[in-house]
Formats: sequence, C-alpha cells, structure tokens
Amino acid sequence: MARVVVGLSGGVDSSVAAYLLQQQGHEVIGIFMKNWHDTDVTISDECPWEEDSKDALLVADKLGIPFHTVDLSEEYYERIVSYMFKEYKSGRTPNPDVLCNREIKFDSFLKHAVKLGAEYVATGHYCRKAESDTGYELLAGKDDNKDQSYFLCQINQEQLAKALFPIGELEKSEVRRIAKEQNLITAEKRDSQGLCFIGKVKLPDFLKQQLNEKKGNVIEIARDWSGFTSELKPIEEYHFAESDGKKIGEHNGAHFYTIGQRKGLNIGGHVNPLFIIQINTETNTVYVGEGEDHKGLHRPGLLIKNEDIHWLKKVDELTIGESKRYEIRIRYRQPLSGATLIQTENGLEMHFDALKSAVAKGQFAAWYDGDVLVGSGVIS
Repeated sequence: MARVVVGLSGGVDSSVAAYLLQQQGHEVIGIFMKNWHDTDVTISDECPWEEDSKDALLVADKLGIPFHTVDLSEEYYERIVSYMFKEYKSGRTPNPDVLCNREIKFDSFLKHAVKLGAEYVATGHYCRKAESDTGYELLAGKDDNKDQSYFLCQINQEQLAKALFPIGELEKSEVRRIAKEQNLITAEKRDSQGLCFIGKVKLPDFLKQQLNEKKGNVIEIARDWSGFTSELKPIEEYHFAESDGKKIGEHNGAHFYTIGQRKGLNIGGHVNPLFIIQINTETNTVYVGEGEDHKGLHRPGLLIKNEDIHWLKKVDELTIGESKRYEIRIRYRQPLSGATLIQTENGLEMHFDALKSAVAKGQFAAWYDGDVLVGSGVIS
C-alpha cells in the first residue's frame, strides 16, 4: 500500500475519496489547499473557503487521518488569477478550473505532497485512470452526468502517473450514500459552483479588481444581415463592425462579457432572448443577436495554435497533413459530438460535423476516443 495525499476540499467527493483510499489500506493524509485570502469578492454564505476548510478538518478527524492546510495563494494568484485578468482584458474567456488542475493541484500541490513522502495525490474528480503500452490514459468518469475529465484535459503523463481518482467508478448518488453511511459531515453538502478552491465568486466584482468599467456600445446584428453566407470556411467566424448593425444600448466594459452570454445586458424589447455573438475589446463593443439560432452565434470549426496543442500521449500526435476523427467538447458537460481534426502548419484545425454555438476564444476544446481523453487545446 502507498502513502497518498488527498486534496480535501471540504466537499463530499473528496471526503469519500479519502475514505475509500483508507479502506483500501493506504496511508492517507488530508490536505486543504488555501488558494485565496480576499473574502470581499466571495459570497459569504455560499461555501467560502473558511467553511470548506473547517469541513475538511472535521472529515479528517472523523476518518482519523492526519490533516493540515497548505497555503498556495501566491502560486494561485500568479498562475491563475493573473492569467484570468489578462485573458478577459483581451476579450477571451479563460477556464480557471482547467488551469488550476494543471498548475496548482497537479503541480504545486503535487510537489508539496512529494515532499511529505507521498507516492500519489488523490482528488474527488469524477474521472478514471488507466495504463496502456503507450502510457497512462485519462478516462471519463462512469457517471455521465458528473464526468469531470474535461477539467483535467491539460495534465501530462508525469502528473497522471502520480494521480488517483477513487470515485471515478461511482455515480454521485453512490458517493452521497457512502458519505451518509459513514456519518461524514459533507454527506448532504451541495456542490460548490465557484472558482477552484476559492468559493462562489461574483465574477464581475472579481474582475473589477483590475479591469475598469468603461461605457461602450451594444450593437445588434440583424438575423438577415447581408454578410451571412454559406461560403464560410471550415474554421472561420464572422467579423462584425458597428456599422453592420444598430445600437440598442450600452454596457460597462466588453471584457466583462463572453460569447453566448444571454444575461447581464438588461436590454428588453425583443421577442426572443439576446445572445452575445461577438465582443471587441479594442473598440469596446459588444455585438448581440436575437435568438439562439442566430447565425452569428454559430461556427463550423475552430483553430488551435501549435503552441497551444496538448496531447496526453505523444504517440497520438498528428503530423502535418494528417487527420483523424474524434468526439469533441468545447465546454464542461457539453455532450460529445463528432469532428475531424487536421494538423496544418498553422495549427490544429477542428471541423465540426454540425455547427456549434458560443465558441469562445480562450476556452479549451478537448477531444476523446471513446472514454479516453486524447488531447486538448486553447481555442484561438
């Protein structure tokens, strides 16, 4: 049996992960990651880190395992928060949870665990790990509704080698049942929807720490805009100018919005909801279209620049001119759908079988072969 450090988040999933490892005979150590100090931008009654830390301690005490807290707030700010500000400022939509797993949980936290003599780090992610002749594989969790493999799409072979996912074979209902049977305080605790190990955060308030409010125009692009064409190339998107539509309101800063967003503009007078179809932070303009079937909201594909392509196993890398079919998703919990990936000199092209809506630059696209997550990359 091995010495395993469990990232106890104060939630039910990591609590049961620690219990299962203990039942398997491992020497288990529980550690809570303290990644944030500023409570001004958290909602105090919605799982702030202080409450989560106390719950993690109570779980460790109930299981009779060692417990302590590691302060990774400096690393979190440098690697995650600064990245978020930079991305939003440039009009892109980052995914901090994906970066948190790559940069914090399976890097800074993993290094801390190794110093404690740990052979593995375990988390409460709903995903699985397997080993093949060509290396370690990351597999989707058995619970289709909770599969979290997407959030781990950027980890590498070295990190995966040290990772354990004890609840990956279970469904959420089973996890809660086990927690209840063991009288763990987290058994009925609802899942956190906040940023990685911070708590539930008011994102606009969070961004206002560094990004200033600045009035700009909201431009509506009509459904019958003359620029819409069937000749759009496989990875292209439409590009709008203010002269292409009409001004219907103002906003407080284009960098506070993202593609596909339908709330936050507070503009009425339409039969169907307005969706943000494009933002331009250079001109501080937000473009919207009426209805979720608006052509400006959909794209036939995307490009991932060469420097942003990540394959979990080197053997799967495509060479220039090579193509392969995969199932893909561009957001967490989005159903998998077919696409053709083509490696070109400019990067990896992803051609969708069917148009996809709300493709936001800065987000991660991940591709699967069955249950196996093969690779991922940042959308350009």
